[in-house]
Amino acid sequence: MASVCMDSRLHSPMYFLLGNLSFLDIFYSTVTIPKMLSDVITNSKAITFNQCMSQLFFLHMFGGTECFLLTLMAYDRYVAICKPLRYHTIMNHTFCLAMVASTWLAGFLHSFTQAFLTYQLPFCGPNTINHFFCDVHPLAVLACSDTSFIDMFIIANSGMISLVCFVILLMSYIGIISTVLKMNSTEERRFKAFSTCASHLMVVTFFFGPCIYIYLRPPINYSVDKLISVLYTVLTPLLNPIIYTFRNQEMKSALKKILRETVLQGPRNKKQ
Repeated sequence: MASVCMDSRLHSPMYFLLGNLSFLDIFYSTVTIPKMLSDVITNSKAITFNQCMSQLFFLHMFGGTECFLLTLMAYDRYVAICKPLRYHTIMNHTFCLAMVASTWLAGFLHSFTQAFLTYQLPFCGPNTINHFFCDVHPLAVLACSDTSFIDMFIIANSGMISLVCFVILLMSYIGIISTVLKMNSTEERRFKAFSTCASHLMVVTFFFGPCIYIYLRPPINYSVDKLISVLYTVLTPLLNPIIYTFRNQEMKSALKKILRETVLQGPRNKKQ
């Protein structure tokens, strides 16, 4: 985020979206990881009902926003490679701001509906959640009423959002690969383009694959679901900076410049 803000060379739609992804991942990773680490260290796995509802809300808000943002980033790359002459016309500053704001709004609405329906469930029996964190399916199992409606709503909401976003994202990358194959470019440039696409697809598959598997079907095996959920709540936020940032030459140059200036300013400030 600091690199995008401080380096004028990175003031473009792609890096604006990367900055938003970094900002989002900071919050997304803090929804579950600190609590999970605290449970391991203190061996205390208790959580209040309100804390549980808050965790569920922010998990789906940041997770839903990331779904939409990753799809938008794939579209940005599609326009840049497949329609380069129209890139700055299509991905103008106003459009980018509107689309990023829309991803956050869509993430909020998606999360609010799920959290609201879960909050309305009557809980009067067991209070042990068979999961690492609070999510809709594990909480619905504890309800004292029929949860078939909320189970279907999760499939229609979380499941379909994950699936549709992933299909759109795949179509964007198929278009990119098709365009690269038709270009009169060197083997080295083609390999670099394919390498970048492959790394991006690997990360989004780790994110969308588990989401589709967990939310596009009724809960079956919670032991498997718990392990798979780690992929999109822990692994993806850790991989995103590596794949999207540290593999980017311009971003690496900007980071080196900031670090160099920071190191040099330290001794100068001491001398003054």
